[in-house]
Amino acid sequence: MIIGHEQVNAYLEALVPERQEAMNRLINIIMQHIPPGFELTMQYGMPAFIVPFSRYPQGYHCKKGEPLPFISIAAQKHFLALYHCGLYALDDVLQWFRSEYPKYSSHKVDMGKGCIRFRYLDDIPYDLLAELMQKISVERWIEVYESTARR
Repeated sequence: MIIGHEQVNAYLEALVPERQEAMNRLINIIMQHIPPGFELTMQYGMPAFIVPFSRYPQGYHCKKGEPLPFISIAAQKHFLALYHCGLYALDDVLQWFRSEYPKYSSHKVDMGKGCIRFRYLDDIPYDLLAELMQKISVERWIEVYESTARR
């Protein structure tokens, strides 16, 4: 259970136990290692770590009235997904992640540019994800977003 996050807890409680356990662990890893300034909430129907309006009042240009997204996680039909906007926007972080992944998992990385799919719940590279979370501060994410978003 995530204290103070009723909607996130409701999302997690609706999952089958093995997925619930993996999602809880993912959320806890992110919460322990993500730099200060991001907040856990529900966004687009899934648990998400966002830049709150208190840090970035302009919000997300693609959907007015929404805070700036950063990381989301979801239980999809055949896998768990971690959507990391920094992987999508920063090629150096993406290349680092792709090169490190084989050191942490016995399976080949299954990903799009910003979406990592975990089909094997017993082989999620939590230690690598902890390192990934530390790569981008809220200040850097805002800077990257502002330099790449078309307003």
